[in-house]
Amino acid sequence: MSDTNTNKMFLYARKSTDVEDKQMRSIPDQILELREFAKREDLYIVEELIEKQSAKIPGRPVFNSMIERIEKGDASGILAWHPDRLARNSIDGGRIIYMVDRGLIKALKFPQFWFDPTPQGKFMLTIAFGQSKYFVDSLSENTKRGLRQKVKRGEMPGLAPIGYLNILTADRRKLIIVDKKRAPLVRQAFEMFATGKYRILDIRDFLAKNGIFTRNGKKWPINQVTKHILTNPFYYGHFKFLGEIHEGKHQPIITKKLWDQVHEVWTKKSIPWTKERVYKPFLGLFRCGECGMMITGEIKQKLIKSTGLYATYSYYRCTKKSKFTKCSQPFIREEQLDRQLSDDIATVSLRQD
Repeated sequence: MSDTNTNKMFLYARKSTDVEDKQMRSIPDQILELREFAKREDLYIVEELIEKQSAKIPGRPVFNSMIERIEKGDASGILAWHPDRLARNSIDGGRIIYMVDRGLIKALKFPQFWFDPTPQGKFMLTIAFGQSKYFVDSLSENTKRGLRQKVKRGEMPGLAPIGYLNILTADRRKLIIVDKKRAPLVRQAFEMFATGKYRILDIRDFLAKNGIFTRNGKKWPINQVTKHILTNPFYYGHFKFLGEIHEGKHQPIITKKLWDQVHEVWTKKSIPWTKERVYKPFLGLFRCGECGMMITGEIKQKLIKSTGLYATYSYYRCTKKSKFTKCSQPFIREEQLDRQLSDDIATVSLRQD
């Protein structure tokens, strides 16, 4: 093959495990077709570059390295199966077009797409990159819409917890059903912990003794036993999605009463003995009206000089954890917050009669 500067190309093949690449040709198929195309077009392949990563966002290491090497003069063009193999985001697509404008990329070759470094060619390439981005954006939105519809039907997206199985029905619907072998063991674990006589470590050992391990074949970490089993609402017929609890259509393994008993025991065990519990009634109820973050409570003590005694006051404030809004809301006394809440409730309360 010719080794002229204008024909020196990087062969770039990419395929990710994301949904948008499921119908794309495999990397070996891409490479085979690109080699045959290079032979027909008399292109000199400097190096074959393979990347297994999504192009939805910038930051692909192989792609970035290839661009840097082209800027250094190692090659003058790229050979790929289609423009969407190079970019599915506006930044990477813009980089390629700008390098064509500067003359650093003299040729882009695709078996599935025509390109010449002319105004018309760059216009068509811009459209191709735009279509690739539009496809990814639309697919992402359609996926989110599908998940929302599934949640509305009472079906939890994702993997089933221990004691349940994921199945695919004849009409291609993904459902979660009870694992008749493991469900009784999970129920027994809840019943054991609800007595208050067993530690989370004991529950972990009980599960391991009955053959319930992680996917790696190891005993469950204690924090995972708590998070994925003992405090998981899925077991009494609900599920959590995007931080909210939804009612599910799946068959519960335990009753809500048993789950409440377990939650009460777990709450008591999770509080250190050395820490005094301070009751803050409004926590978890409100968000900041300015930035939307949750509120937190603090207890302050003040020395009363006239009596020599300390007075205790409860304050609430915004957690100010927003990354986008600088919240200006100050502290507020619990008594003042209580009055505001009472006034608001009075506007919607029923008359005495």
